[in-house]
Amino acid sequence: MAKISQTRSEFSAALLQVAHERNLNPDVVVDAIKQSIIAAFKKDHPDSYREDHFYDVDLDSGTGEAKVYATPGEIYEEEGQTLVKSLAGATRVDVTPPGFGRIAAQTAKQVILQKIREAEKSAVVTEYEKRLNTLVNGMVVRFVGNEIIFDIGKAEAVLPPAEQVHSENYHLNQRLTLYLKEIRDSVRGREVVVSRADNGLVRELFRREVPEVNSGSVEVKAIASDPGSRTKIAVYSHQSGVDPVGSCVGQKGVRVQAVISELNGEKIDIIQYSEDLEKFVGSALAPASNLSVKIDSKKQIAKVTAPEDQLSLAIGREGQNAKLAGKLVNLHIDITGPSEKGTSERKEDTVTDNDKPQ
Repeated sequence: MAKISQTRSEFSAALLQVAHERNLNPDVVVDAIKQSIIAAFKKDHPDSYREDHFYDVDLDSGTGEAKVYATPGEIYEEEGQTLVKSLAGATRVDVTPPGFGRIAAQTAKQVILQKIREAEKSAVVTEYEKRLNTLVNGMVVRFVGNEIIFDIGKAEAVLPPAEQVHSENYHLNQRLTLYLKEIRDSVRGREVVVSRADNGLVRELFRREVPEVNSGSVEVKAIASDPGSRTKIAVYSHQSGVDPVGSCVGQKGVRVQAVISELNGEKIDIIQYSEDLEKFVGSALAPASNLSVKIDSKKQIAKVTAPEDQLSLAIGREGQNAKLAGKLVNLHIDITGPSEKGTSERKEDTVTDNDKPQ
């Protein structure tokens, strides 16, 4: 008797052990096995399967033996799905085909393995979910359409086109520092999404390279970037005697150069944040200097007058400097040159909702 009892408990013991080790709900696994057995019955015995019957499975939790039952039913629609429910008083009939036990056992094994993989992936994704908005090292392992898949250690992550820097050339086995941006739901399940273009990458690189930023004595107030080309970052010191710009630049520029290296040579302007908007706008338009700034708070416009020799610097190539400064200070910037006979040179940049600093 003891031997029979031991044999009968093998399936149950194995199921419970796997469920415990992999943090799976045994009831969820058993239900998935039953649904898979019905699917296997429908696939392997199409002549015996009837669409207007309700099918269910009795699964012996001790031996793992499965039997398929059919009950006459009625078809109905629910939330866009076609379902079947058994008719009241209808007779439930055992329709288990001869030799179906082996198929059922094989199906059960496949379901358990699938649930294990799903549980392991879910656990890993949950772990990375706790690390969102931080940095991670990754290596390019493959390309799927226009998306790039990175190996980030315990999991793989997706770099979508919107998070790629168009000036960067990605190739297999390339190693990069990435920003853990979000967890998204896709046809492949829950996925870790990383970025090379998010402002968070710049912020976290400075946090990594600058102890004062990491400790909180220096705060990154705003970032405006043209990924792959140029970034402006505004910093502020909460501690007397600490120079926020000097801290981020580092001795002989070693700290900012480490960030620039990670960004493949992207130019970085480090600006001291000020509550005085006129002063802040003037600093934001660096490397231009000797600027006259007037703020129209009602219209949210900064009117800037630049000397002739500073005008092109203030505007920048294709207006990039003025555009990034506008993003950084969150104002519409109107730059004019010296007036000559009632005329003036002008460069305007409008900050839209999508351009606001992060």
